[in-house]
Amino acid sequence: MPELPEVETSRAGIAPYLEGQRIRRLVVRQPRLRWPVPATLPEVLKNEQIQTVARRGKYLLIHVATGQALLHLGMSGSVRILPLGEPAGKHDHLDLELESGYLLRLTDPRRFGALLWQPEGELHPLLASLGPEPLSEAFNVEYLVARCRGRRTAIKALIMDSHVVVGVGNIYANEALFLARIDPRRAAGRISRERLARLVAAIKEVLARAIAQGGTTLRDFVGGDGKPGYFKQQLHVYGKAGEPCSHCGSILKEVRLGQRSTVFCAVCQR
Repeated sequence: MPELPEVETSRAGIAPYLEGQRIRRLVVRQPRLRWPVPATLPEVLKNEQIQTVARRGKYLLIHVATGQALLHLGMSGSVRILPLGEPAGKHDHLDLELESGYLLRLTDPRRFGALLWQPEGELHPLLASLGPEPLSEAFNVEYLVARCRGRRTAIKALIMDSHVVVGVGNIYANEALFLARIDPRRAAGRISRERLARLVAAIKEVLARAIAQGGTTLRDFVGGDGKPGYFKQQLHVYGKAGEPCSHCGSILKEVRLGQRSTVFCAVCQR
């Protein structure tokens, strides 16, 4: 699944082609995505000028004067900038055609992506309950200490909860906990302030490095320019169960937490 760095990479790739451009039309070939594409959306977006392309969590927000189109890539979705008239394939469900002669295309084989609408001045329910952005000043040690206090939840599950902090998906939770030397199974409420400070710093560092490298290509992800991400080359634990720890040489272990693969070093991470 595309995680925050992959979505941010896509945003950075498509924004120069979209911002300032007027929308010619929205072509919806398959409205039945994770949630139905609003039937009125093609008329709402027609002739609107795109102001900015932003990101909130894993949602791309295409801002026009009357509101924002919310684009989610789902499990295996991707976006491309292509010339108008480019033939569509089987899984090419949406085209946002621009007067510049280009189009933004959503390709989504599993159809878990979405295109929704948020009128200006309103907040879509899917965004309303999201926690702070992990790279923002709002995500700090004081905030994380408060959210962990008294919690028996495993720390990995807590930092992957989008109500606590957005965008820390499975890959980057594994990596940040390794960098902070924290056992992913440890109860959140039993971790000291000093160690939580290390975790906040580790989350920010891992995500920033992943964004700089263009995300992590595992199976399906490529960025908005069609190029893969390269952060996979820097992974220390994710997908490396049974291999030696890069820090101490001990064999990395794998467990399931919240139905997700969790790899860690039982020697380094406490």
